[in-house]
Amino acid sequence: MATIQEIAEKAGVSRGTVDRALNNRGRINPQVAEKIRQIADELGYVTRSQRKGERPAEKVRIGVITQLAGASFMLEINRGLREAQAELMQWGIELIVKESMTVNEEEQLKTIDELLAEGIRGLAIMPVDSTAISLKLNEVIETHKIPVVTFNSDIAGTKRTCFIGMDNRRSGQTAAGLFGMLTGGAGKILVITGYFSNNVDSQRVDGFIEEIKKSYPGIEVAGVHPSFDEAGTVEHIIESALSGIPDINGILVVSGGQAGIGAAFETLHLEKRPFVIIYDQTQKNEKVLQEDKADFLIDQNGYKQGYLAPYVLANLLVKGETPAQECLFTDIIIKTKYNL
Repeated sequence: MATIQEIAEKAGVSRGTVDRALNNRGRINPQVAEKIRQIADELGYVTRSQRKGERPAEKVRIGVITQLAGASFMLEINRGLREAQAELMQWGIELIVKESMTVNEEEQLKTIDELLAEGIRGLAIMPVDSTAISLKLNEVIETHKIPVVTFNSDIAGTKRTCFIGMDNRRSGQTAAGLFGMLTGGAGKILVITGYFSNNVDSQRVDGFIEEIKKSYPGIEVAGVHPSFDEAGTVEHIIESALSGIPDINGILVVSGGQAGIGAAFETLHLEKRPFVIIYDQTQKNEKVLQEDKADFLIDQNGYKQGYLAPYVLANLLVKGETPAQECLFTDIIIKTKYNL
């Protein structure tokens, strides 16, 4: 079943315009409305009135588990989850969202058990990358017969239905290519990650280092440091590295705490700052770009990840529709201050 977001993207209009066209309310150009209805038919969209007749006999509960709830990139993921939650209520489907502030294996194992006790029939999860979580998810899938979708971060060794998110390894390769152009293929790049236990961060770093070694032998990686997504830690790492290591001409921050970049530059009083690439389009990171503290921002479309994950499970549980691909990758979007 298609979503309003998918129809809006294909039609080149807003979600509100799609809603008005499909539910015959408000003013809208008749030609635009007809185009939207045709696209909806092609994609198999089900209107609210049709959904009432397709509602399951009993309420379907879908569990959602996130991590790093306080991180800025979660704002867009949560926005997508909230909109999906409101729309799926029309189907008689309840989303039970459990948030975690950290990347914690024990906490996530406990949360999975809590959702099982609440009678969920599907699970969307940003998994902690550990053997215990992998085994637990396979138990959910095989023993409890509950489908699992991973989003934002993936995990190896599970029988999950699909992954929804950015190809993080390829995004790291993208960052390497950008630094290759910026530096002319020479110099030293400081890499700052969030958590070594976070699969997303690790994939980005691995892809970056892999491509640097392959395509830019004149570039040296001047260390990989964890910041725990804290701006103060990012600031301290940059100050220490630039004071102690000569010739650093690039900084890659693959996770949160980007506000510490500008603070470090102000403290150091640099004549010329290194080239900087950061991740995720948030208000704080837009400010970093606009103030010329960074050159590029790589965005992962967190809204789409949060919006699609519960819909894939809803389609599977209500209509028996499986996703067309095992990995539903969101776009790797490159932003500068000029195209925000």
